[in-house]
Amino acid sequence: MELIDTLHEKYKIVSIIGMAKNAGKTVTLNKIIEDAYYEDINIGITSTGRDGECEDVVTSTEKPAIYIYEGNIIATTTGSIEKGDATVEILEVTNYRTSMGAIVLARIVDGGYIEIAGAQTASEMKQLSKRMLDYGAELVLVDGSINRIAVADPTVTEATILATGAVLSRNMDKVIEETIHKKTVLELDEVDNYIKAITYKNIDNITIIDQENNIKIIDLKTSLNSGKIIGDNITEDTRYVYIPGCLVTSTLKDIVETNKYYKNIKILVRDGTKVFIPPMQWLRFKKKGIKINVLNKINLAAITLNPYSPSGYFFDAENFKEKMTSYVKDLPVYDVMM
Repeated sequence: MELIDTLHEKYKIVSIIGMAKNAGKTVTLNKIIEDAYYEDINIGITSTGRDGECEDVVTSTEKPAIYIYEGNIIATTTGSIEKGDATVEILEVTNYRTSMGAIVLARIVDGGYIEIAGAQTASEMKQLSKRMLDYGAELVLVDGSINRIAVADPTVTEATILATGAVLSRNMDKVIEETIHKKTVLELDEVDNYIKAITYKNIDNITIIDQENNIKIIDLKTSLNSGKIIGDNITEDTRYVYIPGCLVTSTLKDIVETNKYYKNIKILVRDGTKVFIPPMQWLRFKKKGIKINVLNKINLAAITLNPYSPSGYFFDAENFKEKMTSYVKDLPVYDVMM
């Protein structure tokens, strides 16, 4: 089964995120667009940042352009439309603004290469995706730019594709290890609905919930560098600690070192995109008894592989896919370069 079939049968809005730059995210996007065209599935496309340019504006390396077909719907900026060679019909000029101009919704009249630069916030992305569906897109693809994997937020997109590849390391086993770790974090289990509802009432605050479901708000703007303060507020009766924003190694380390009751609690974050803890530290915390849950579980639809690195080295494609598949048994794995 092709990747487009896996997606089209189940979802309307799907995000694509990469483990790193040049992990194959844009190649994955182009593969889905092409397959959708041949299967007569109309696609909508947008991005959380700038994509589709011929040269990476960060690394100055050549990158694959995005080719889009007649009838497809895009949400991009006025400045980006001028950089492509596809002919477009403007459907709507939105109130959303970026440094590259207003975001517009457009239909492709004649196919060609495009540059996509989309919304800056999750709420904007959600609205743009819905509008593309209204204009006739059967499947909306949201391209998540580097360091903006929050596009995988399940309140924005129904499912997520994770692109990984040789760019992460010359060591294939390390690439697989890091990919499995990212999958584990993205798929963290949800807390029960009652605790979720309590937490959402204070979604922007560090919140401590005890065994009687009483709450205590810690008046801090961020959890960064606040682990010791959080630890000082955990008692024998504490059952949940919700941390808004990012959860990083130093925060957990300070909680563990500050409070002896850490094994009795569950750390809550909004979703798996908020967790930034490397594989080795993750395993150490798990061995110590740290438990982490999410308010919204991310739905991973597939993993895509790119066995080539822009640095010039590459993996044996069949071996790479075979080894990844042996570890990832619950998701389809696709080599988008083959």
